[in-house]
Amino acid sequence: MKYLGAFVSESSGHFSEYIPYYRKRQSLIDAHCSTGYNGATGFYADNWPIWRKENDEEIVRQLEGTLPLELQSSNEYAAVIIEAVLKNEPKFIYGKVPNRGLIENLSPEGIVEVACLVDRKGIQPTRFGKLPEHLAALCRSNMAFFDLAVEAVRQGDKEMARHALMVDPLTAAVCSLEEIGRMFEELYEAEQGFVPVLK
Repeated sequence: MKYLGAFVSESSGHFSEYIPYYRKRQSLIDAHCSTGYNGATGFYADNWPIWRKENDEEIVRQLEGTLPLELQSSNEYAAVIIEAVLKNEPKFIYGKVPNRGLIENLSPEGIVEVACLVDRKGIQPTRFGKLPEHLAALCRSNMAFFDLAVEAVRQGDKEMARHALMVDPLTAAVCSLEEIGRMFEELYEAEQGFVPVLK
């Protein structure tokens, strides 16, 4: 907000993973990224195996009947959407939807997150208009990365996947093209069991 003139709705630490300014060297990470959910480096990667194990154990206990199955709404939107549609009780959510002109200066084929009214008519996204151009440019750089990554998988094109990583704003801020190329090969080899074979 201080430099770009708009409030960032994501947590600052999480948002720093998408832009090229705050994670390019340790001094910036120390100054701008906090602990835990607030931007700790490697937080999800370090904790995901623990969370997964705990969740799987909880499911097993529920199936065995040793842990009661509690039906209550979570922080996720699925229950809110279903209830709003079925009961026609209008709710507002921030949802990721096809752009189709909602934000005029972003690709109409892209996906954007905007305020949405949900009622019996379903999810009705709010037309936003134009973002300030400097913010639209930041969004377009991320959208270009995702477009390339998806197309690389759809076409089975390894070189396109490498290029996608090269245009990722944070990766480009931290690594040279040569470093990105080496990192891509290392990641590609390590993830062979989880990604399609790219040619």
